[in-house]
Amino acid sequence: MELLEDLAWRGIIYQQTDEVGLKDLLNKESISLYCGVDPTADSMHIGHLVPFLTLRRFQQHGHRPIVLVGGATGLIGDPSGKSEERKLLTLETVQENVAGIRKQLAAFFDFEGKNGAVMVNNYDWAGSMDIVTFLRDIGKHIGVNYLLAKDTIASRLETGISFTEFTYTILQAMDFNNLYDHYNCKLQIGGSDQWGNITSGLELIRKMHTEESKAYGLTIPLVTKADGTKFGKTEGGAVWLDPEKTTPYEFYQFWINAADADVVKYLKYFTFLSREEIEQLEHSVQEEPHLRKAQKALAEEMTRLIHGQEALQQAIKISEALFSGDVKNLTAGEIKQGFKEVPSFQASEEEGNLVDLLVAANISPSKRQAREDISNGAISINGEKITDNNYMLQKSDRIEGQFTIIRRGKKKYTLINY
Repeated sequence: MELLEDLAWRGIIYQQTDEVGLKDLLNKESISLYCGVDPTADSMHIGHLVPFLTLRRFQQHGHRPIVLVGGATGLIGDPSGKSEERKLLTLETVQENVAGIRKQLAAFFDFEGKNGAVMVNNYDWAGSMDIVTFLRDIGKHIGVNYLLAKDTIASRLETGISFTEFTYTILQAMDFNNLYDHYNCKLQIGGSDQWGNITSGLELIRKMHTEESKAYGLTIPLVTKADGTKFGKTEGGAVWLDPEKTTPYEFYQFWINAADADVVKYLKYFTFLSREEIEQLEHSVQEEPHLRKAQKALAEEMTRLIHGQEALQQAIKISEALFSGDVKNLTAGEIKQGFKEVPSFQASEEEGNLVDLLVAANISPSKRQAREDISNGAISINGEKITDNNYMLQKSDRIEGQFTIIRRGKKKYTLINY
């Protein structure tokens, strides 16, 4: 299947500046294309993924991806989708964020070979440009009326927009023009909210080059959920790519809990499974939804892609242990991941009576109830049922000397820390 046909089948294409022209270009030659991200945080989240995964799809079809991290534009702030001014970040913070994001992006692409990916930072060309050069060589080519017609700017005129954010689209246009000049970059891709910035880049290229010069833009739709809630958010906040912010287990759980109404779309957007594989999984959703084959495939593909095979196996191990209640074989590191959001209690170093601990840790509301819970077999320590009301916790009950996991009933876990 040709690339644009595959992207269309996956629902990835939202807008194109010249559909016929881009198709002809891709049929004739391998091109360089780019996608960028501003380092507004020290990690990307899953909302950033689709454009960069699309860039990788182009690389798999023989084209050269240029990955841009906006060290300069990150200092300014994109007005797209914002109703008020962004808080400006310091240069030091932006540079730290750039380092974190570059490391994450490096895992997506092949940097070797004929169409090896290139990573750039727009601070390298924008950071040293003086204001007079910017106004004469760049600003002269972009009309104020042209900018005022941009939705991202027009929507801010009533509430107010600073000259700083007003010029953001020109800086991004300068990126496209720079990459066009130095890397023969013919295409920019981005989320649907980047349409105005992309077309500004095409306008600048048109103004600064001959009529024969030609570049293209393509945007990707906003990822939505069937129930209307925001994609990529959990009760704990955004789903980050940084394992310190969102553990591989939490990352795996996000995808495996995808609704039946969403999972096929996510498989198309985010995974590199073939059309045949996805259609088989779609059939399984329709005919045997209880098996959740599509969700398992999605969770495995995404966790492996972002965190690697070892982290995937660890996430599966934690998930199975929590489902079965057999947690004694988990390592301390796995417990930190899997029990990050469960209630915890800091116990003293001294061994103690189980009944007293149940009350102190608010697992059972009273000693009487604690004894009933134990007698009825409702209390487990590290997956083992305890029915002795006189049970004294031992150091051997601590996993790697750090944790004891108490479960009351089927689902109520409490993590005891030492």
